[in-house]
Amino acid sequence: MLLELRAENYAVIDRSAASFGPGLNLMTGETGAGKSILIDALQMLLGGKASSDIVRHGEERAVLSCVFELTPSAETVLEANGIDSEDEHILLRREISANGKGRVFINNQQATVGVLRQLAPELALVHSQGETLGAFDQAQQRTLLDRFGEIATDSVAAAYEAWHTTTAKLAELEADEQDRLRMADLWRFQAQEIEQAALTAEDEDARLEAEKRVLSNSERLYTAAMSANDLLYESEGAAETTLGAALKHVEDLARFDDRFTGPAQQLAAAKATVEDVAAEVREFAENINAAPGRIEEIEDRLATLDRLKRKYGQTLAEVMAFGAESSRRLAEVENRDTLLVELKAKQEKDAGAYRAAALKLTASRRDAAKRLEKLAVAQINDLAMNARFEVRIVAEESDSSRTAHGWDRIEYRIATNPGEPLKPLDEIASGGEMSRVMLALKVTVEEGTHSSKKKKAPLPRTLVFDEIDIGIGGRAAEAVGKKLKTLSRGQQVLCITHLPQIAAFADHHFLIEKTEKRGRTQTEIRRMDVDERIREVARMLSGERLTETSLKHAEHLLEMSR
Repeated sequence: MLLELRAENYAVIDRSAASFGPGLNLMTGETGAGKSILIDALQMLLGGKASSDIVRHGEERAVLSCVFELTPSAETVLEANGIDSEDEHILLRREISANGKGRVFINNQQATVGVLRQLAPELALVHSQGETLGAFDQAQQRTLLDRFGEIATDSVAAAYEAWHTTTAKLAELEADEQDRLRMADLWRFQAQEIEQAALTAEDEDARLEAEKRVLSNSERLYTAAMSANDLLYESEGAAETTLGAALKHVEDLARFDDRFTGPAQQLAAAKATVEDVAAEVREFAENINAAPGRIEEIEDRLATLDRLKRKYGQTLAEVMAFGAESSRRLAEVENRDTLLVELKAKQEKDAGAYRAAALKLTASRRDAAKRLEKLAVAQINDLAMNARFEVRIVAEESDSSRTAHGWDRIEYRIATNPGEPLKPLDEIASGGEMSRVMLALKVTVEEGTHSSKKKKAPLPRTLVFDEIDIGIGGRAAEAVGKKLKTLSRGQQVLCITHLPQIAAFADHHFLIEKTEKRGRTQTEIRRMDVDERIREVARMLSGERLTETSLKHAEHLLEMSR
């Protein structure tokens, strides 16, 4: 849900902010007040094109920002682009300078317009005059149909993944024979070189370095160890001898006074510790091997290990893993014919599983398409249109058409006037008609949601319609208002309208008005209270000159909409 939209130094806006709520948010105002530029601002925050022309005259830059509730899908996009999530909200900000340069920030972290475009379909879908942001392409048409029919694609996705993985392995194995043999020679050399090194452990180099340090300082270490042993145990005044004598005296005291029992135990422990340390340093001294041959042997071995690490990995663990992988690839090459037979059999089996799942999915979609066509036509024609509508599903069974969503090419087609041929939805000339068709489709799906036992999550969270009422009036306008209200039960809807019959259905009604301050024109947006709404709806009914009749009519419209 869109929570807030702000604009600063943007076109005719000095500074303006609007806080939106759940349900139906309607924006009205006189012609030329600047209603559509707010939709344009939201489009730019969702990755639309921007130019320096939008910067308010005399200012250095325009700043646009908005706050959405964070959705799981949007959070996934943020994670994929290395952007931290911020609580339960997502903050988008875009700065456009008068010199044409711009910057994008998401959660106060610098980002790109490309990331905004990735986020757009997860946050909002904007239907504006002549343009649909995040175009209602075949992928979105497929998503809408699957949502309407409560169609799951998990089994097709799993079958596709299995088939795609097997096909990729088979293609790799069937690569050019000359390249295969050349690579086999390389893998054989690599595997043999690593195997001949006879690596014993992942930490062999570390242990050899430690041994080398000891051997390089063997004389000094031997002297230190033996001296410590003498002072602790061997010499006439050794610590062990002194502690032993002291212990006898304290034990004698303890026989007469209990207070010396603890000290006697402490002295005994100290004597035992001294004996252990003396034995350890003595053993260390005895095991020091000062032979020059051992040092040379260690240096040669370390040189070999270093060479392997420079070629195959930073650590011995990586070197050993590289050798194992080279051996595996070599085994595949050497057993190529056997593997080819196995992989082709598996590919055929996986292709069969995918085909079965895809055909079942196609059948489910065609069944759902028939129901969607019937319901959508009724909804569309309620909106002052006389249209024919069709959902065309073509199962493209070639390998190249297989995807995790199935192999169906789904295309919504419509004829908005009698006698005209059915055409793809995106070829509708009128932006108003496009918006109304989109409204009818969304309402059809959402009404299916309310009648279904399963609860569907809104896709996307916020829908925006710009001037959806062009070319309609009377009962058709009321029908549009009712449909917007129905749609807003399941997700947030923002809409610009010129018709009082639609404005009366608003949960939140905003007035966009043009004023003059300090000799400059500027546009402002504000939410209206009940009395202000009555006057605004009355203005939409009768013009600037309000009458008792228009005010009463406005009150009646608002009452009826409730």
